[in-house]
Amino acid sequence: MKIQKLWFTDEKIFILTDDGQEFWQSLLWYPRLKRATEEQRMKYEYDEIGIRWEEIDEDMSLESFLYDNPEPAGIPRFFLLHPELNVSAVARRMGMKQSLMAAYINGTKKPSSLRENEIINTIRQIGKELVAVRL
Repeated sequence: MKIQKLWFTDEKIFILTDDGQEFWQSLLWYPRLKRATEEQRMKYEYDEIGIRWEEIDEDMSLESFLYDNPEPAGIPRFFLLHPELNVSAVARRMGMKQSLMAAYINGTKKPSSLRENEIINTIRQIGKELVAVRL
């Protein structure tokens, strides 16, 4: 796959390949690229493997444009939209390995509906505790 054109919207990166196919990914998967200026975004290099933004130290494989989940949903979306949450601390609170929680967030594993409800309920409990803070 060779890139003919690359462009951005506020939330997505798009590529047009030399054979006329258009692909996109959510910038939620790439927080440094999401926060980058337009000028930084356009300073990229690419080869047959992927795209590199040296100034912001970001890499993206061309293969990743073919993944089934270009837009994060569920638990991954929640944590990607709320980077202020300490994923490791939430996992510890649940008695879960941090590596498993990370796999749920990066999409390499999918939690069962029971586990997803556990995660959501833990986050809700943390929210209730934060709302109840009195100084």
